[in-house]
Order: sequence, then C-alpha cells, then structure tokens
Amino acid sequence: MTWTRLRSLGLAAGLLLSANAFAGQPVVIGSTNFPEQLILANIYSDVLEAHGVDTEKRLNLGSREVVFPSLKSGELDMLPEYTGALLGYLTDGKSTEHRPDAVLAALRKQLPNGLEMLKPASAQDKDALVVRPKTAKRYDLETMSDLRGVASKLVLGGPPELKTRHIGLPGFKEVYGIQFRKFRSLDAGGPLTVGALKNGDIDVALMFTTQGIINARGWKILKDDRNLISAQNLVPVVRSDAMTPTIRKSLNAISARLTTEELQRMNRSVSVDKKSPKDVARHWVDQNGLANG
Repeated sequence: MTWTRLRSLGLAAGLLLSANAFAGQPVVIGSTNFPEQLILANIYSDVLEAHGVDTEKRLNLGSREVVFPSLKSGELDMLPEYTGALLGYLTDGKSTEHRPDAVLAALRKQLPNGLEMLKPASAQDKDALVVRPKTAKRYDLETMSDLRGVASKLVLGGPPELKTRHIGLPGFKEVYGIQFRKFRSLDAGGPLTVGALKNGDIDVALMFTTQGIINARGWKILKDDRNLISAQNLVPVVRSDAMTPTIRKSLNAISARLTTEELQRMNRSVSVDKKSPKDVARHWVDQNGLANG
C-alpha cells in the first residue's frame, strides 16, 4: 500500500504528527528474507507498539534489491539494515571503506534523499564463507585466500543475488582470484543452504557470522583476509516523512542494547532451537526493558 505523504505541508505539519504517523496510518516495517531480519523487524514492531506507534509488518519480502526500492518508493517506512552491505548496494560495490566509522560516514553521504539512518548498533553481522571441518582439513582451509587453487573443485551455495553482488561471485574473482566449479542458487543462510551444507550437496556456503547453527554444527568460517567484506553494523533506516521523536528514541534505544553476541543467541534460538522469530524478539525486548512505556 502506498499513500500520499504529508511532507509537502512542511515543518509545521511535521510538528503536529503524533507518534502514530500519517494521521493514524500504521508505520510499515519491512524485512528481507532471512531469520535475523524477521527477529529484528519484530523487535522494532514490539518496541514501537509499546510506545504507542501503530505498526504493520511486511516480512520476508526478498533480497535488498527487492526491498530497498520499496523503502525509497514509500511502500515501506523502515528497515533494519547493515552499513557495509547497504553502502555496497548504493555504490555498486565501488566503496573501498572497511572500518565501521568510515563505512558509516560514507553511507550517510550515499543515502538517498528522504531517508534517515539512525544510530548504529555495535552488533555486526557479516557475510561469511563457511565449510564443514572435513572440507577445511582436506584442503587446508583457514582463510578465503586458501580457496585459490581449490575453489575450482568446490560447489558454492547461497542466495541468487550472489551472482551479481560485489560481495559474491564478482568480488570473489576480483579480490581473491577464485572461481567455484559450480554455484547453486539456494537461500540467504536459511534452511536450504544449511541443509545443503549439512548433506554435502555443496562444499562452501554463504552464511552470516551471527548464525548460531555454525557453532552448533562445528562448521568453520573462513577468514576474510583481504577485507572484501566491510563493517556490517546493524542500523535502522527510516523514511524522513515517517519519522517522529518517539520512533527515533525507540529505535536508538534498541541499537544501544543490541550486541553481536545477543544476535548470535537469538539466531540460534530460531535456527537450532526452532523458536519463532516473533517469540524470540518479544523475549529480548522484555529482557531489556524496552517494552516499558
């Protein structure tokens, strides 16, 4: 759903907006298509609802290439995002920044008009290439550079967008000089990828460093020793015409408490313990006292 925004009325009208933006219209929270995003979107919704902001969730919509344009167009009002990945998307992979502060500064310059980035969390979730222990032992794999010379024997699995993203097949070739024997289009660190790696249908999986299943299975993350993957701090991105002081304060409070370790625990609760993202989100919100109005 898209509705006419009130931004043309200027600052005076903006000051009249209550915590329920758009004269009673719910704030629409979107997410991409992997469990961590579902957890984060539910956290945003729970905290905002606790502080009087009506929300609507549109979850599991697809990759950033699908979801971010919906934020720009006004179909969505906010997204949980990752600084480095979003910067790479907005610059077509041309950014050379890797440190968290440098990535954040560059992203602020690239963010489209009409969008605001709030305070980032210390929590980071980076893309990572993951292998089973026997694969690591067989090919003596510790780093991504170690794949050079052996990748041509291996099958890589991950989301379809790896074919075109810089943090994907193009970047693996450009930065590391590696080309895999075959690429299997699966999902973004989800059950298809996890199952394929577990069963040996793929040799290398594109996953995320906060996924609890990696430690639970004893799998190995290959170190990104040439810094292809930049800092990936979690950050809320919100449409300016949806922003209110309540939304800003609530989302910044979430970011202030969100750590990488807590992301790992929440992801494990979903992927390993089979709890619902909604229940895991609610538990974290309650634990951190963020539902207190």
